[in-house]
Amino acid sequence: MKIVSFVVTWFTWCHPVLISCFAAIPVPPITTLSRRGRSTTAPYNANQDIGVRLVDSTVSNSRTRTHLVASVQGGAEHDAAQSHAAQQQLQPLFSWSKLDRKILAIALPCIVNFAINPLIGAIDLYWVGRMNNALAVAGQAAANQVFNSAFWLVSVLPSVTATLVSEVYATGNRQKVKETVGQSFFLSALIGIPFTLYLLSKPDQALKSVFKSSTAPALEYAKPYFLIRSFGFLPSIISVLGYSVFRGALDTVTPLRISMFSNLFHAVLNPILMFHFNMGIAGAAWAALISEVISALAYIVVLARRNLICGPTLFQLPKMKKLKPLLQGSAALQLRNVALNLTFLGVTRATQALDNTGVAAAAHSLAIQVFQIGGIVLLALSTVAQTLIPSEMVVQRDGTGGRSQAHRTMIRLMEWGLVLGSAVGALQILLLPILQRITPLEEVRRAAITPSYIASFLQIINGLVFIGEGIMVGCRNFFQLSISTVVATVATTFALQSLPRRYNLTGVWMSFIVFNFLRLAGVWLHQTRTGPLSARRMKLNE
Repeated sequence: MKIVSFVVTWFTWCHPVLISCFAAIPVPPITTLSRRGRSTTAPYNANQDIGVRLVDSTVSNSRTRTHLVASVQGGAEHDAAQSHAAQQQLQPLFSWSKLDRKILAIALPCIVNFAINPLIGAIDLYWVGRMNNALAVAGQAAANQVFNSAFWLVSVLPSVTATLVSEVYATGNRQKVKETVGQSFFLSALIGIPFTLYLLSKPDQALKSVFKSSTAPALEYAKPYFLIRSFGFLPSIISVLGYSVFRGALDTVTPLRISMFSNLFHAVLNPILMFHFNMGIAGAAWAALISEVISALAYIVVLARRNLICGPTLFQLPKMKKLKPLLQGSAALQLRNVALNLTFLGVTRATQALDNTGVAAAAHSLAIQVFQIGGIVLLALSTVAQTLIPSEMVVQRDGTGGRSQAHRTMIRLMEWGLVLGSAVGALQILLLPILQRITPLEEVRRAAITPSYIASFLQIINGLVFIGEGIMVGCRNFFQLSISTVVATVATTFALQSLPRRYNLTGVWMSFIVFNFLRLAGVWLHQTRTGPLSARRMKLNE
């Protein structure tokens, strides 16, 4: 009950702080006109304003037209006077609206889908832990980090694709949707195939990024696992790209079904290949590879059935003019991905260097699992923001949408992030004794306690950071997002040089705090100064 009371108090205190820090200018009311020229006030909608002007332009009587324009101009001063009061009429924190229902309908399947990946990771960790060898756990964790880092270095297309598909899909132009998807698949193959060949031919060079020595004990387990996983590089890109297409169409249920289907094979095959066929760590890698191939094939089949891809658009060489939005967004996000992966590789390298027994690395792997399981809700909302914001900014035929609607959606998403981030952190602490049972090694459990508490605290910050960065992607402010991440990475690199030496594994996680606080500062700047929904930009468009 104390934790519940604390969370409620935290929400109540932080709500006005959130609004004052992250909200753009107040949403002014619009003056709507009756036939007699009288004005009434309603929440401002830029599209309704456009609609009034369109109707006005078709009025044949010049006197009526003059009367309407004069009424709108006369109401402008009244609207400006009430702008401050409108800020206080924002939706209450614990209320429920149509917008909340829309967010939940998109987010809930994403949450379950995101939950599957760390759950499968926990299952992997469980079965590898049953080998009763801390070096095997450390080797698998290191190989997974290198694979994931290499994957995210070249998989910048999905985020850009989801945003572009969301904008085009909202207009109803299905042919342009297929062209956008085809261009994304073409670029992903162009990047993914050479990178797969590199990983297969130079595994030792890739693994050097996390192992300081070629004779590191955990390398014996990391190398075979990494080689097998590398065959799944291109299928993984196809799966993530297919997921982004469905997200752009605001369909998050279909990817969930595909993910559940493919990961079922992963979960079942793990113990069979590892212990029944006595394949050990290689069995875990084969289970992951088979799951990735099944997922990629399923996405291709379903996209074709939904008429979202077709042969001509997939295999036709795109024109540079059409590729330009994808290339510009991808180039900017590539910088961010490089910064992110340098951070996580630096964290893994610092962890591997803490001791030669593998205990610190295994404890870090356990803390990361706790961190990922708790952050799935927040990451899901981040993906919702990436597609919902650009969709809301499109003016629909019925007059809905537009910048004012996107502004309200942005504020509500940030409120969701604050509430759920705090709740997830509190729940994570409550479930910590259960989560620690993932590994049977007592020394690993002890070493993971403090990092797990830090991971729980970070969820509060992550709630605002993840969703804020998703909004930046949705607004296509890729370069600003990248610069913010680079600044955070530079500061974290310096922190990793000193904090782990003084505080051991806890110091590694203290560096994570530095990283996320600086990213939060970037989100604040975007939503209050530089973004299209910030105070300055909204004032210019009044």
